[in-house]
Amino acid sequence: MSIVAAAPTDYTAPGVEEFWQPLIGDGAWAITRPMFLMAVSVGLIVWWLLATTRKKAIVPSKGQMGTEAVYGLVRNGVAKDLIGSKDFMRFVPLLFSMFVLILVNNFFGVVPPFSYPTMSRIGFPIALALIVWVVFHVVGMKKHGFIGYWKSLVPSGLPKGMILPIFFLELITDLFTRPVTLALRLFGNMFAGHILLVLFITGGWYMLTSGGVLVVAGGVTWVFALVMTLFELLVEFLQAYVFTLLAALYIAGAVADEH
Repeated sequence: MSIVAAAPTDYTAPGVEEFWQPLIGDGAWAITRPMFLMAVSVGLIVWWLLATTRKKAIVPSKGQMGTEAVYGLVRNGVAKDLIGSKDFMRFVPLLFSMFVLILVNNFFGVVPPFSYPTMSRIGFPIALALIVWVVFHVVGMKKHGFIGYWKSLVPSGLPKGMILPIFFLELITDLFTRPVTLALRLFGNMFAGHILLVLFITGGWYMLTSGGVLVVAGGVTWVFALVMTLFELLVEFLQAYVFTLLAALYIAGAVADEH
């Protein structure tokens, strides 16, 4: 997003072009801005983890403390609490990676010069949701066997007439509802937050540069933009946390003794 002074008569409200920003090429195979930001985020995460963990100390530096705090949040507050002390450790790398990746890419939405939340492009949340979908089905089938895993979708003790309808409802939930809602929740919040910030900032700038009474309205709009930015920071953190939490919850259900 770029903020450029516009003439009072040519303001254009933000639209689809805010989310489709090709850098190289065009069409389906274009290298877009969100693709570039995803690559940048991976590089930043790798650099940060190496820089803060290469020289671990008993009295940690601020960087090491920050990394350990984030890791502890995912390890103890999500994986261990939801999956259980028996199975949780093998899923910590996946959950930690997802949480950090989503968090950094969400924060890009309010950090200049990026000013773009990568997860507002639906393809990225879908890819992460599909990884979670594959993982919890695979570990569930390894734990209970192929037939046992799908049979366990239906609670024992149901009347015979209820078994088939309940099975199909649970099948739809496991195969479709979970991955779709997991992806759409993250995408929808990042998409809506970004479009609102762009509207407040560009609209405020338009009014500030229009002169007259609109200058006051533009100033008020920018105050609201600042408030929205602070609120968006909270939403961006919560969405990364909720995505990771639900991923751990689905995995926990798949590996539970009574699935």
